[in-house]
Amino acid sequence: MTALLAGATGLVGRECLDLLLRDEAYRTVHVLTRRPIDGLAVNPKAVEHVIDFDEFIASGEMPAVDHVFCALGTTMAKAKSKEAFRKVDYQYPLRIAEKALAAGARHFVLVSSMSASSRSIFFYSRVKGEIEEAIGTLGYPALTIIRPSVIDGDREERRFGEALGRKLLRFAPRSIQPVHARDIAAVMVNAARTDPIGKRVIESKAIERRAG
Repeated sequence: MTALLAGATGLVGRECLDLLLRDEAYRTVHVLTRRPIDGLAVNPKAVEHVIDFDEFIASGEMPAVDHVFCALGTTMAKAKSKEAFRKVDYQYPLRIAEKALAAGARHFVLVSSMSASSRSIFFYSRVKGEIEEAIGTLGYPALTIIRPSVIDGDREERRFGEALGRKLLRFAPRSIQPVHARDIAAVMVNAARTDPIGKRVIESKAIERRAG
């Protein structure tokens, strides 16, 4: 099979890329990225597309793939405005999903959020809910949505608030405890490999068990 990954430089995306490149079920992994990823260009399975996302979603050509993995996402602190946040977490995933479907993709795997709801009073959660619904209307034969709680793992940048939150949530009910990025990535790849027909939503409390 062939795969496409968007968001490969993020915490979950890095783990997903590693799993895809080591998975014998995939002969080719296309990677959409803003900047070159160390060592990726020499990997025989990887096809690195260093792109400007605004230009790509407007006029870029999507490679034909079987499965699409989307781990794109930012924070309000990094985006600095609601418009910029919505571009990364809604517009980019939606256009990638549309382009990939038109090019023949049959399964879309989206990393969302435990709080996702298009009716939420909170902007972050509302955008997450809206992108889930928008991709759900496109007609993918298979759609998997993963809704993690706070994501644990080794980040490139230090986020004091998230680090504190992860420590506190370890004592919370299982349904909202932090989940490791590696487990999320494993669930993404496992979900695509089983390739079921229809839509399924994997909640945070089920991620570790499904990761195996």
